[in-house]
Amino acid sequence: MKKTAIILIVLFALAAALSSACGGVSYKDGVFTGKSGEDDDGAYGEATVTVEEGEITDCQFVTWQKDGSVKDGDYGKVNGEISNQDFYDKAQLAVKAMAQYAEQFKQTRKLSGIDTVSGATVSYDQFIEATQNALAQARK
Repeated sequence: MKKTAIILIVLFALAAALSSACGGVSYKDGVFTGKSGEDDDGAYGEATVTVEEGEITDCQFVTWQKDGSVKDGDYGKVNGEISNQDFYDKAQLAVKAMAQYAEQFKQTRKLSGIDTVSGATVSYDQFIEATQNALAQARK
């Protein structure tokens, strides 16, 4: 099996275990940030989870490029210009998916409740890993 496939299987198994255990997990109040591993291009994700009165009340997710810049509305541009429309559209799909993943988690409070956006699976994997790491810090 390829290394990437094994990593994905482990991540999905961890996500399933974490989400099924969420009913019995207690969280301490605070703001917790988890980081994902880097992808093949050196980019990584950060999830910030807010817990109030033991409940998850907010989640933000951002992905950083290797050079330290955030993947935002300029992600996919070269020198501030769209030089390849197809690449830019795919990059922006990932940016929109990042916000969707965080919003779905905030609403469901379950990682198993997150729908993967086709074309943004790397962002999804980074979101799951980063959020798991943030929740690990929040556990009592």
